[in-house]
Amino acid sequence: MTTNIKQRFFFCPKCGGKLEYKKHNDRFRPTCTSCSYIIYENPIVGVAAIIYNHKGHILLGRRKGGKYQGMWCIPCGYLEYDEDVYVGVIREIKEETNLDIEPTSVFTVQSNFHEPECHTVGIWFLSQIKGGKLEAGDDLLDVAYFDLLSYPTMAFPTDIKVIELLLNSNSKR
Repeated sequence: MTTNIKQRFFFCPKCGGKLEYKKHNDRFRPTCTSCSYIIYENPIVGVAAIIYNHKGHILLGRRKGGKYQGMWCIPCGYLEYDEDVYVGVIREIKEETNLDIEPTSVFTVQSNFHEPECHTVGIWFLSQIKGGKLEAGDDLLDVAYFDLLSYPTMAFPTDIKVIELLLNSNSKR
C-alpha cells in the first residue's frame, strides 16, 4: 500500500484474490489483484427521530452496551440495505423506544466521523408519536425527556450538533 489509508479488507469478496490499494479517479481504493474488482467503501446510513414531549423536551436514550455504554443519544439505528429511510426510522424507533412514530420532515443530514473505522451519514427526522408505550428496548437501557439546554453526557458528537441546530431553529417544539 502506498498511501496512509489503513487497510481494512484483505481479500476480494468475489474471487478471494488479494486486495491492494490502487489509484482510481484520484482516490486509492481496494482493488483485487486477480479479477480487478474495485471495492467502494461507502458510508453506512443511520436514521434518528427527534421527538418532543408536551413541555418541548427532547427524547433521548441511554446506550446499553459497547463503547458508549451509559451515554445518551437521540434514538437511532442503522438503515437496512433494502429499506426506505422513512420505514427505517419508524422501525428503529419502535425497536429502541416501543413508540409508533410518524416522521414529519427531515431536520438535518450530517456526516459522522467520530468512528474512523465506520463512517456513517445520519438522517434526523422531526417525528410525532402515533402510539405505543415509551420503554427502553433493543440497544437502550433507559429513555427519558430532557430540556435542550440541559442534556446528559451524549454518546455522539453529531447529536450535540443536532441539539445545537434545534436550539437555533424555528422547529416546532
